[in-house]
Formats: sequence, C-alpha cells, structure tokens
Amino acid sequence: MQEVKIKIENIELNGLLVVPKDAKAIILFVHGSGSSRFSSRNQFVSKILNKNGFATLLIDLLTLDEEAIDDKTSELRFDIEFLARRLIGITNWLKLNYNYLKIGYFGASTGAAAALIASSQNKVPFAIVSRGGRPDLALNFLKNVVSPTLLIVGGNDFEVIEMNKKAFAKLKTKKKLEIVSGASHLFEEEGALEKVSSLAINWFKGNLK
Repeated sequence: MQEVKIKIENIELNGLLVVPKDAKAIILFVHGSGSSRFSSRNQFVSKILNKNGFATLLIDLLTLDEEAIDDKTSELRFDIEFLARRLIGITNWLKLNYNYLKIGYFGASTGAAAALIASSQNKVPFAIVSRGGRPDLALNFLKNVVSPTLLIVGGNDFEVIEMNKKAFAKLKTKKKLEIVSGASHLFEEEGALEKVSSLAINWFKGNLK
C-alpha cells in the first residue's frame, strides 16, 4: 500500500493506493459522510478487490482543514455536487497517471451520490457499485448516468431500501439492485461485507472489460 498526495487546483488530498501486478482496472473508493481513507469497512473490501487483481485508491475528498470545519458544521459532507467535483478531479489524475487502468467507483453512503453525479457529468463509462448508498441525493442527475450501476443495500436497512428503489427507477443505464438479507446499514453482521465484496467483484469484472 502506497500513500499518495493528489493535487487538484490549489489543494492536496491524501490517499492510499494499491496496484497489483497485471491489474487491468482500478476502483476508486468514494467515502460517505464523516468517513475517510481509513474506513475499516472500505479497507476490508479494498483488500478483497486487491486479491482479485483490482487496483484500489482510497482517497479523502476533503483536506485536513476542510475536515476540521466539517467535523463542527457537517456542511461539506452533504454538499454532494462539491464532492462530485473533487471526484472528477481525482479521476482526471488517475486518467493522467494510470491511463492503462479502467476506472470503477465504489461509493458508500453520501459518497455513492457523489459518484453518480460525477459519472453523469464526466460521461466516462465507469462501473459503479453503491454500498448502503444514498443515490436519492442525486435524483436530478440519474437520468444522465451512463455507467453500469449496482446498488447494494442491507435487508434490514428499510428506509435506505426505499431510497434506493426510488433512485433505481430513475436510472436509465444498465442497473441492478441487490438486497443483502439480514444486513444492517453498515453491514456489520458476520459475512455481510464478504457478500458485498463478492457482488462488487462480479459487477466490476462484468462491466470493466
């Protein structure tokens, strides 16, 4: 695992990069509200993706100063369009520095909405996986998403299931909704994250050809 610093305009973002030998695609993790590259759940999924030949980048969308402000006000974590612009900047950095790798997004919570907005504006055919995501926060953009999109929701996460169903109906691209039986919003139950990882691997393998 390599620590990287990505410069976008006048700011610098911290990330954790793994590029296995012979990797053909890289999965960019888009963290949810209040989370970071140190998210234990996303690191768990990332390691399984690495074992299956995918490169991964876990990146903070906020600078340290911005995180300090957001910890007090929560104003940036729900500014989805702002986060999507950051994500597009990171994606452009990947395209410049790792142009031999196809790019996928793995979004969690509000990060899933940012991933969908970025896809709708950047017009690049990524594959997207959303884990316990809030795609409903990107409703006005969903009709323009071209990336094949998999929405994964815990079976016990009833409110978020309804939010995902509403968003799913708006998506015009290739799409699938998977509900993991017995799982809560954070997929903390035994075997839940393994199931998420398996679904994500199959989706990325099928759509990042």
